[in-house]
Amino acid sequence: MTAGSPGILTRLLAGMVLLFLALPVLIIFPLAFSNTGYLTFPPSGFSLRWMKEILTDPDWLASMWLSLRVAIAATVLAVVLSLSTAIALVRMHFGGKQLVYALILMPMIVPNIITALSMFFFFSASAVFSSVVAIIIGHAVIALPIATIILSATLQGMDRRLDWAAMSMGAGAVTILRRITLPLAAPGIISAAIFAFLSSFDELMIALFMAGNEAQTLPVRIWNSVQFQLSPAIAAVSVLLILISVAALVIANLFSKSR
Repeated sequence: MTAGSPGILTRLLAGMVLLFLALPVLIIFPLAFSNTGYLTFPPSGFSLRWMKEILTDPDWLASMWLSLRVAIAATVLAVVLSLSTAIALVRMHFGGKQLVYALILMPMIVPNIITALSMFFFFSASAVFSSVVAIIIGHAVIALPIATIILSATLQGMDRRLDWAAMSMGAGAVTILRRITLPLAAPGIISAAIFAFLSSFDELMIALFMAGNEAQTLPVRIWNSVQFQLSPAIAAVSVLLILISVAALVIANLFSKSR
């Protein structure tokens, strides 16, 4: 055993912790492919019945498409705002910077249900209440802190001498942003976008408070389905959510290694 490498006990404990965290997720997979009409573990047999049902049911498909549209719009809004915020926090000097940073991180600290309640009362007096627009804004607020953290770390790792060299050759702020900052920060921007997408796609509380009958995202429809029945279709939808999250995290990891 080399110096500094973990011992057998440490590896065993780490494996047990990982198994404890992964076991509830792994149990969902056999439930999603059960051949019975109710949730039971272990299943008596395996079938693609429930996976076919959610992929052909118009209500589930409508919720998936709505969640995808909301997540994409919220991601774009969150990334644009977080990039502007990160540039201001990293490259500009002004008073109260720590206070501004703390306010940006507030949605990450405050429980989502408090944020959802606040937005509920805020949008209740406006025309966009109970609409897709309200959900997009709420999800962008939730995604803003993590995107700002990622982009701030990305900008801090960039060499400012490149900007100064471009300025000495007559490049303006827009040219520097377009030709230097954005290309170098591209891996961080993509990572921030992926995490913002995941935080929106899986978010329940804000969508639950803001959604009306015409705007049920996928987590909201899962929540409503759980209240009335425990069908294996819910496990099938959960498997799709898990696969989407895993794929997004793998892509984010690949981009982080390319930085």
